[in-house]
Amino acid sequence: MKELLTDNFQHMVDECTIRHRSILDILAKCHEAGARVNRAVAKATTSCGCISVNAQKPAIPEDISLQQLPEYMSHHIEGKLCDECRETIESEIGMHFFYLASLCNAFDMNLHKILQKEQKKMDTLGVYRLS
Repeated sequence: MKELLTDNFQHMVDECTIRHRSILDILAKCHEAGARVNRAVAKATTSCGCISVNAQKPAIPEDISLQQLPEYMSHHIEGKLCDECRETIESEIGMHFFYLASLCNAFDMNLHKILQKEQKKMDTLGVYRLS
């Protein structure tokens, strides 16, 4: 079922991509879509104020294990996205997915298979897949 979802999405992206079929256009639009996600998060913080970002160096004790490390790490987000900001960020992430699928189409790659390979790497390497 999940494979069907990603395959259908990728096929629909191929059918909808008319103007931006050039690899240069796809790369530029993918980059732009990522920047729009960043901007939407920044706007949720600076314009709306529904969230705030409190980023600081984590205080990590020296004697903890790698498995305990997530307990000391944070997303640095305080608050909760309002419905409007959530909708905007979801929309921008959706466009980013659109252009990632378009990139896969340009190189005749299957998005679902790429996700499966990445998941297999995570399954195999676990927390040691630090990237």
